Amino acid sequence: MATPLKLHTELVTEGEGFKKAKLPKTIIFPCQNGISPQTMNQTLIVIGYGNDLRSDDSIGQRVAKALHLSKVKSIAVHQLTPELAEVLVNSDLAIFVDACLASESSQVQVEFLTPESSSMIAGHTANPRSLLALTQAIYGYYPPAWWIKVPGVNFELGYSLSPIAKTGVAIALQKITQIIEENSSSLL
Repeated sequence: MATPLKLHTELVTEGEGFKKAKLPKTIIFPCQNGISPQTMNQTLIVIGYGNDLRSDDSIGQRVAKALHLSKVKSIAVHQLTPELAEVLVNSDLAIFVDACLASESSQVQVEFLTPESSSMIAGHTANPRSLLALTQAIYGYYPPAWWIKVPGVNFELGYSLSPIAKTGVAIALQKITQIIEENSSSLL
């Protein structure tokens, strides 16, 4: 049987309006059937995120909703949240899709990601690197991951994509297929 994962917790401090809670020093999450998270599933995940009420900022969600590939789980969310760490630990490959300002780059960018623990999760939002770091800290594993950034020019309230964003969505879908094809042999 595989070694269970251990999480270290801190005691909740007493403060105004809070009672002192007694939490265990270590929480143990046993692996199901002796299988570690790294070998539990052969799952590919695409997480598209952005504000679907702000025109081109909805690029990530639109890509996720337009993606229809077998064996690929696609999630469209408003923002990256810590709860997505559980989804990531059960994945063998993750692709994040988001909008970026066209002034940053006029091309669709694809970047291989590694966890960055120096990135703090502010409030209830995260960036892909900090989410990977959180996944690694909690579960001891994170999947290989890529970040696809699609340029946009219109981030005003609205539902329409600019022509550059529409082109970028099509390119992002092609890039996702390319990443999956290039990495499918290492996933099997």
